[in-house]
Amino acid sequence: MTIEKVDLKGRVVAVAGATGIAGRATVLRLAQAGATVSCGDIDARKLDELMDSVRRAVPGAVVVGQVVDLLDPQAARDWADHIEAEHGRVDGLVHLVGGWRGSKTFADTDLADWDFLHDMLVRTLQHTSLGFLEALRRSDDARFAIISAAGAHKPTGGNAAYATAKAAAETWTLAMADSLKESSAAAAILVVKALLSPEMRAEKPNAKFAGYTETADLAENIVSLWARPAAEVNGTHLWLTPQ
Repeated sequence: MTIEKVDLKGRVVAVAGATGIAGRATVLRLAQAGATVSCGDIDARKLDELMDSVRRAVPGAVVVGQVVDLLDPQAARDWADHIEAEHGRVDGLVHLVGGWRGSKTFADTDLADWDFLHDMLVRTLQHTSLGFLEALRRSDDARFAIISAAGAHKPTGGNAAYATAKAAAETWTLAMADSLKESSAAAAILVVKALLSPEMRAEKPNAKFAGYTETADLAENIVSLWARPAAEVNGTHLWLTPQ
């Protein structure tokens, strides 16, 4: 599905973790589709750079930023309330807060890695999903999306902490989807092996990156969630890499 076939004019979408490689591509695609985009991140400088670049690329784009620590549940709720108060609605939340830690073997696993990944991949997801839940329910066609990893479905020994955190994030999202069944909102999980940004491609132009998903393709698939009925999207996995 091409971006031109999805018109998000009038929609208001929040992107958590907006300055990462997935976030930058997603904010740009949402703006191209006509959405008002609220970018949330903890780094004010990177937020300003992101908003400036999107506004240059998409003349007339409505892109706003919020410095927010999503490890603070009240901050997540305040962000949702602020968006709804300023724009009158919240039609989407894309959770792209990420991070990776791993080891050579299962025995080498450092549980400090688990603490980090639990905070980044699970706790921020819990805070944002709970903070935005009622606003998403009030929308007439909202979408909630997370990015998961194929490794959560077939974990390796050295990736134990990361795969477990991603599996927990998936389970949380499916529970949220169950809570949305009677609404016009939907929660979905997009699954990748790994992400490939233009910068990564430029650094290693001859690398194959087999099975990787380009960030632009990820962003287009996120936008395409609004092109399908909520009931078809809710509680589903969208695989962007071979299962």
